Amino acid sequence: MDSGANSSPESSKIFITDSRYTTEARENLRPGITLIQSNNLLESMIELLRKERVKELLYDSGKLCVGDFERLRTEVPECTLHGMPNFHQHIRLIKTNEQVALITKSQSLNKKAYKAFAKTIESRFYSRKSGTLREFKLHALLRQALERNGKYDLSFNPIVGINANAAKPHALPCDDELHEGDLLLVDAGIKYKRYCSDRTRTAVVSQGHIDFGKSQHFSKPKLQKIYDIVRKAQEHAITHLRAGMSGKQIDALARDVIEKAGYGEYFSHSTGHGIGLDIHELPVISRRSEMTIENGMVFSIEPGIYLPGKYGVRIEDLVVVRNGRAEVLG
Repeated sequence: MDSGANSSPESSKIFITDSRYTTEARENLRPGITLIQSNNLLESMIELLRKERVKELLYDSGKLCVGDFERLRTEVPECTLHGMPNFHQHIRLIKTNEQVALITKSQSLNKKAYKAFAKTIESRFYSRKSGTLREFKLHALLRQALERNGKYDLSFNPIVGINANAAKPHALPCDDELHEGDLLLVDAGIKYKRYCSDRTRTAVVSQGHIDFGKSQHFSKPKLQKIYDIVRKAQEHAITHLRAGMSGKQIDALARDVIEKAGYGEYFSHSTGHGIGLDIHELPVISRRSEMTIENGMVFSIEPGIYLPGKYGVRIEDLVVVRNGRAEVLG
C-alpha cells in the first residue's frame, strides 16, 4: 500500500478485523502492527484510505467481490486500484527457515497419523465385532487419527479410495468395502500452528496388514507395473529438479516418465502445488507454469495414473528447495 505524502509504504502496517477475532489478533500480531476493530470492514478501509491519502491499493482480484470493488472505486476515486490474484501468496512464496520447520513438523505429525490409521485398519480387519470396513467408515477413522481428539485441524477433507474409487483424483467416500488384496489410496494432511501438510500413499491390504510406505507389492501384474511407474516418476522428479527450473520443466520430469510408459493420458492433473498457510498456494508445478523455482520454495510432487472403473495410483511428498536441490520434508 502506497500511503502518498503522509508516509512511506513501510511506515505503517494495519490489520482490520471485527470483534470476533480482536483478542486472537492482539495475541498473534507482531510488534509494530496497528490493530483496528471494526463493525464494517469495508467502511473502515474506505475511511483509512481517505485519512492516509493513499494513492495506490493492491488487492486480490480473486477475492474482492464486484460490489466492494465498485464502492472503493466510487468513494475513494483518488486511489488507483491494482488487481493481482493471490498477491499474498507471492509475498510468502519463499519460506523462512522457521516456516519450513513448521511445515516439516506438520508433515511429521501427518506421517504418524498414517501409522496410527494403518494400525486401526489392521486391528479391525478381521474383527467380526467391529463390522465391515467400508470407505465411509475408513474416512471417519482416518479423520480421528489425523485430528487426535481435536488437537489438530485438517488441511483439507481427506481422500480415501478403494480400487475403482481411487481412480477419481478427488474421490468422495462411498460404500465400497475393503477386502484382502485391495488397493487403498489415502491423501491427507493436518495443520500445525496453522501450517499445512499433505501426503498421499497408495497401499495394498495383504493378509490383513497394511503399510503406507513406498514399497508395495500388488498381486495383479498390471497394477504393480502402474504403481512402479508412478513411483519412478515421483522419485525421478524429486531427484532431478533444480532451482532455476520452471514449474513446467519440473512437471515434465515426472510426466515424461509416465508418458514414455504409455500412460500419459491417464495423468490428469498437475505434478505439484505450493503449500504453507494454504493447502494450495504458489508455486504451481504444472505443464503451463512459467514460474522460476527458487531456494526456499516448498511444494508437493504427486504424479498419478488413473484408470477409470479399475484403480488409481498417486504418490505424494512435500519438498523444499535448498542449495538448488529438493529435500523431502517430514
